[in-house]
Amino acid sequence: MRITGGQYVRRNIICPPGIIRPAMDRMRESLFSILGPLDGTSFLDLFSGSGCVAIEAASRGASPIHLVEGDRGKKETIEKNLSFVREEKHLFIMDVNRYLASCARTYGIIYADPPFNMEGKTALAEKVSAYRLLEEGGLFIIHFPEEEDKFWPEETGTLRLCDRRKYGRSILRFYKEARQ
Repeated sequence: MRITGGQYVRRNIICPPGIIRPAMDRMRESLFSILGPLDGTSFLDLFSGSGCVAIEAASRGASPIHLVEGDRGKKETIEKNLSFVREEKHLFIMDVNRYLASCARTYGIIYADPPFNMEGKTALAEKVSAYRLLEEGGLFIIHFPEEEDKFWPEETGTLRLCDRRKYGRSILRFYKEARQ
């Protein structure tokens, strides 16, 4: 796996041991093309896996980047992958739901790539809204399998759907924070 753009373009990323479903290069490249330059945007990567998506964000100027991964077995690999990233970064090895409940800051972008077999993914969007984890106008982006698309609402709490993209059997939904 390689970084697809920005200052770290073509850097290799190691896949950690265990179950991992890395975001396709084409999908990542498209995602960051949609987002554009991220200079100074705070970025939270939930279910980080290899850390590749957060590193893509840093490569395009996002800072700080925070990564949350529940599998302790992936920690060493993620740290190796982060070793060349100069932007402010922090890795949290803990349950994503516990992190969301205890988080005391807001982000410009929150990206979630939960395991495809995980139940209750829509609750992640509900928690991001309820815990007020996005800055005004910030984005919550979720990656999930196509067959779950019918379960996703147009809005949840203060989040409003603003874009939807399909890549193979994967869907990316973009929700904008519309707090009033």
